[in-house]
Amino acid sequence: MRFQVPQFIEIEDKIFGPLTLKQFIYLAGGGGISYVIYAIVPYFIVAVFLIIPVALFSLALAFYKVNGKPFIFIVESAVKYALGNKLYLWEKREKRVTKKESGGKEETALLKVPKLSESKLKDLTWSLDIKENLSPITREKRF
Repeated sequence: MRFQVPQFIEIEDKIFGPLTLKQFIYLAGGGGISYVIYAIVPYFIVAVFLIIPVALFSLALAFYKVNGKPFIFIVESAVKYALGNKLYLWEKREKRVTKKESGGKEETALLKVPKLSESKLKDLTWSLDIKENLSPITREKRF
C-alpha cells in the first residue's frame, strides 16, 4: 500500500484571507481593545495616544518574528523573567565517595583527582590531537 505523506506540516493554514487563525485573533483583539478605548475615553487625542501602543502590540503579535520565532514567545519569556526568581547561588561541593568495609561500616572519603604533570598533560593532548579522525570535507568528528 502506498500512503501520501503530508507536506508543509510546519506552516499554519490561512483561514481568514492571508491571515492565520492566530494572526486574526491578535488583530481582532487589538481592534476590539482599541474600539473600547475609543468609546470610553472622552477626548479623541487622549484616546489616540492610548490606542497606538495597543495597535502596535497587536501588530507585533500578529506579524513580527524574532530569530524566526513569533513575538508571543518573546513576550512570554519576558513575563517569566520579570516574575521569576532571580537569585542564583553557586556553592562548591566536594564529592564524597562511600566505601564499604568488610566490618559493615561505611567510610566517607574525599574523591581524589590525580594530578598530571605538565609533560604528561602535553603528551596526552598530543595523542588526542593525533588520533582525531576528521573528515577533510566536512571537518566533523566521526566516531
